[in-house]
Amino acid sequence: MKLLITGSNGLLGQKIVDLCLAKHLEFLATSSGANRNSKCPDQAYEALDITDEQNIQTVLKGYAPTHVIHTAAMTNVDQCELHPEACDLVNRQAVLMLAKCCQRLGIHFQLLSTDFVFDGLAGPYAESDQPNPLSVYARSKVEGENIVQQLDGLSYSIVRTIIVYGKGEQLSRSNLILWAKEALEKGDPLQIVDDQFRAPTWADDLAWACVRICELNEQGIFHIAGPQTLSIYQIVERIAAFYGLPMQQVSKLSSSTLQQPAKRPPHTGFILDKARAVLGYEPHTLEQTLALL
Repeated sequence: MKLLITGSNGLLGQKIVDLCLAKHLEFLATSSGANRNSKCPDQAYEALDITDEQNIQTVLKGYAPTHVIHTAAMTNVDQCELHPEACDLVNRQAVLMLAKCCQRLGIHFQLLSTDFVFDGLAGPYAESDQPNPLSVYARSKVEGENIVQQLDGLSYSIVRTIIVYGKGEQLSRSNLILWAKEALEKGDPLQIVDDQFRAPTWADDLAWACVRICELNEQGIFHIAGPQTLSIYQIVERIAAFYGLPMQQVSKLSSSTLQQPAKRPPHTGFILDKARAVLGYEPHTLEQTLALL
């Protein structure tokens, strides 16, 4: 097995690189610009523009991977809503170019997707549930999924996940868990929504599942998330309790008052039966990972 990872400078990409190094798997890490992961050897890194079809072909033909794990995406939901053309380029057109190249070269293509493909009215969701996206970002991810599923003869897997968190190097964005911990430690006043429910996913667990799917040559859709679905307020409450931090400065907020450009699904979460049965997936609880952080 030879893996090619897109978005290797991101949190999930870095965790997949870490896992490949630990398991002595052959891999090529790719991202836009320079390598920002000090653990990734420079000889195992190559810059890749996923919106450039010629660049994609050159890199994939040159390295000849057996599997591509495509983690790169435009994931800022409100930015996607405000800049739909940029979102379409990265989340739909790039997927089409990558998947077609994999189809021609006989490479397994794994697409990372999201709980936001659902409307959040009937969570937790199984892989067989019908998507109903509410935002530009969510629609772009559904369109990417449809491209992958409809390409004749393409070996593929789709990994949907929820609020990925953990520590990485030189990340362009923080994540909910680290942000909340830092804000609680400072005693900053916080207004936290209590009417949106998610299952936060430890990046190491997600990386393990992505690689495991490739190792087993599994195909189709997999739901990979944390084992507990909590409101965003409950997540912050759990972090405060674990670290012994005060909650006096934290107040509850209704998401309807936020006036965010993009609509969010109120209640997602995943049914993990398939991942447990097929992959042997056993995700860590929030408290277990806080101890590891």
